[in-house]
Amino acid sequence: MTALRGRQAAAPVAPAAPVPADPPDWVAALTGEGPEHDQALRRLHGLMLAAARHQVNRMRGLLPWASHTLLDELAHDSADDAVTTLLAKLGTFEGRSRFTTWAYKFAIFQAATEVRRRAWASREVSLDDVELRADTSAGPEQHAEAADLAGAVAQGMRAALTAYQRKIAVALLVDQVPIDVLAERLGTTRGALYKTLHEIRGRLRTHLTATGHLAPPSTTRDAR
Repeated sequence: MTALRGRQAAAPVAPAAPVPADPPDWVAALTGEGPEHDQALRRLHGLMLAAARHQVNRMRGLLPWASHTLLDELAHDSADDAVTTLLAKLGTFEGRSRFTTWAYKFAIFQAATEVRRRAWASREVSLDDVELRADTSAGPEQHAEAADLAGAVAQGMRAALTAYQRKIAVALLVDQVPIDVLAERLGTTRGALYKTLHEIRGRLRTHLTATGHLAPPSTTRDAR
């Protein structure tokens, strides 16, 4: 009693909730029912949240204005979405790596997507044609070569690409708009944009080869 006189006694600290252990078979536990399923789901969400927080922290430079509360919200939202996506694709797990290694990819991808989306939320995505300019920091000879190539690429974009392909090329290759952000703005999918980008690169390569700015692809010749 004397030792506590003149100061308030400390409130008892509640013990931390135990961290659920990894199930011996993640797929069986997550597709099953009962306490084992619930425990595996809690453990999975905890792992996803840790991975999402790590990724958000790595990319926080894209959100210099964001508070710790907002960053934590992004991590939680990413973890929730990652768990939902993983459960929908649980049947695709082939066991070629540890389940947790496979699962982390969902959280990292979702967190990166959320950060990029938030970073571009107030930025306008321009789909107008732009003039390609060479790097003026190079020497005169290098600058001349770069200017010639930039002009050839610009001409190729006008001659070899459709209007839609030019817009996609400008957004992804010139303005460096994240592909998931562009997909959301255009109401399309990442897969569709990747296909368009592949076609763009192929058409530009063909055009630059025809104009002598790229060497033709090498062919394997018979030694004799």
